[in-house]
Amino acid sequence: MAVPIRTAVAALCASLAAALLTTVPARADQHVQPDHAWSVSAGAHAPRAQVTLDDATGTLTLAVSRGGRTVIEPSPVGIVTEQADLSKDLRFLHGKNRTVQERYRTKSGKRLDRRVRMNETRLSFATSAGARLDLVVRASADGVAYRYVLPGATGAVLGETSAFNLPPDARAWLGTYRVDNEGQFAQYTAATAPTADYSDQGLFATDGGYTLLAESGVNGTYSGARLAHTQGTGTYRIKLADDRVASTGALTTPWRAMVTGDLATVTRSTFTDDLAPASKVRDTSWIKPGTVLWTWLAGGREAGQSLAAQKAYVDYAAERHWPYEAVDAGWYYRPGEWDVTDPDWQTDSWMPELAQYARAKGVGIIVWIHQRDLDTAAERAQWLPTLEKWGIKGVKIDFMNSEAQPMLQWYDTILAETAAHHLMVDFHGSTIPKGIQRTWPQVMTLEGVAGEEKRTNTAAHLTTLPFTRNVIGSMDFTPGAFQRVGLRPNSDAAEVGLTVAYESGLQMFAGTPQSYEDRPLARAYFDQVPAAWDDTRLLAGEPGQEAVLARRSGDRWFLGGVYAGAARTGKVPLTLGPGRWLVETIRDGSDGLVQDRQVLRGGDTLSVDVVANGGFAALACPWRAGVTTCYR
Repeated sequence: MAVPIRTAVAALCASLAAALLTTVPARADQHVQPDHAWSVSAGAHAPRAQVTLDDATGTLTLAVSRGGRTVIEPSPVGIVTEQADLSKDLRFLHGKNRTVQERYRTKSGKRLDRRVRMNETRLSFATSAGARLDLVVRASADGVAYRYVLPGATGAVLGETSAFNLPPDARAWLGTYRVDNEGQFAQYTAATAPTADYSDQGLFATDGGYTLLAESGVNGTYSGARLAHTQGTGTYRIKLADDRVASTGALTTPWRAMVTGDLATVTRSTFTDDLAPASKVRDTSWIKPGTVLWTWLAGGREAGQSLAAQKAYVDYAAERHWPYEAVDAGWYYRPGEWDVTDPDWQTDSWMPELAQYARAKGVGIIVWIHQRDLDTAAERAQWLPTLEKWGIKGVKIDFMNSEAQPMLQWYDTILAETAAHHLMVDFHGSTIPKGIQRTWPQVMTLEGVAGEEKRTNTAAHLTTLPFTRNVIGSMDFTPGAFQRVGLRPNSDAAEVGLTVAYESGLQMFAGTPQSYEDRPLARAYFDQVPAAWDDTRLLAGEPGQEAVLARRSGDRWFLGGVYAGAARTGKVPLTLGPGRWLVETIRDGSDGLVQDRQVLRGGDTLSVDVVANGGFAALACPWRAGVTTCYR
């Protein structure tokens, strides 16, 4: 049916005002002919999903291929509830196809402007008793995903039979599951990985390329997932955080996603964001990514208890034009002084004075707070309006340590309330992004990673993160802790490179002011680094060995390289675009950091001397006569 022009224009204007376009079918729904196999793909060179119904058992499988080569072998699909086993004895009812096209803009991430085109097939099945299951499959240029829709009430969910069957010899990079998602990534084959639960962000290399498993669209209507594996097989089962997921009516589950392509495609992908619900925050003008002077590793709890120390940190951030300073644990719950159970706690705190002091210097304050102090409606009503009144710009909420349904329901609540009070959010001890930053753009970053605080990190782990955890959203690794000599596995130049290799909407610098002053080249580079990017490219890399990423802001490209293993000369294709580029590189020298300048053509190879477990950082800008630096 034709749409009136005025109506269409009005709708388009409203969408643009909200900085996104809602999902619309690009062509009319087309009914799928009854059959026992269905194929979903976004094009000849894109990954292809093949759904098959076994006549004898009524079971469903889903396989993924790319260019005719195996990505995921036929894998079980199904869900079991209190009232129905929707993993077997299914018969096909009907189906339809549509194309999903969107354009939206984010506040942080690999690139701010996003365009989406996915083909979708919805297949409806029923058991002999009449229980319904809809399987929704989407395919794009960089991934395949599926979810379950239960149109009628079927009681609580007892689990999924969903699994991913990988070729046993597929290379695998897996992080052991922890409730805080801070497991170390290590390399195995799909079959030789030990029997264990793993983070759902497992990366596999098969004949069809690289595939990162993930999920998207997770909220309190369901439960978070992990991968369960038994050594000796290539099968990774979906295991929910809850043994019983409450559901009283129709249910739509999160997406089971497979980000698929060559390594550059996987690294650059925004597939899990693209699958997630559109933004629920209409006015996002107050949400501003940026670099942060973080004081925990710089001064610990003592710094958090001292107004004078925090003012000194604000002074340093202002001097460097870093937009934020973060006050970590210790600024409240001071024994013998005050806490939030004291009716006068709001007037006793020195935080309003610090916020006012910082605001006068152009610095915003972000404060740490424990989740237990925000887990009731009364506590949130006490804390959040007060922080907003004080002028606090963001909250770092810590120690959720669960992806069970009750905690996800708490996330739903705190996300809506922090948006209402104009507070940006950094989650620690938390879930991982899973599309949350598209739906709630005030979420600038999440931990969910074995970051700079850990003393067990390896250089191989550091070079794996850009291909695993950081693919699916912002990662608060907190780079820059130069003072932690002997507690980190990498060199100073690699530490500078991490600020670009790792994307985070709030990029927390973890060093001390003195450590920056001792490294003026690192300090000057940090002055240039933004926290929001127009584009991202992988220039070179292999998980566990090296990762060199380039991120663009305006007409400048920032490069960050991290390496594991012996010293070498890094060879980096400068695939930034045509023309000549001035490239200023920071690397490790014999007596500290050194800087090189050279003019290269787009497509040339950038050669950098890298020390053992080292790296580099670089800044590239278009060169013409008279241009001597990219720094501004």
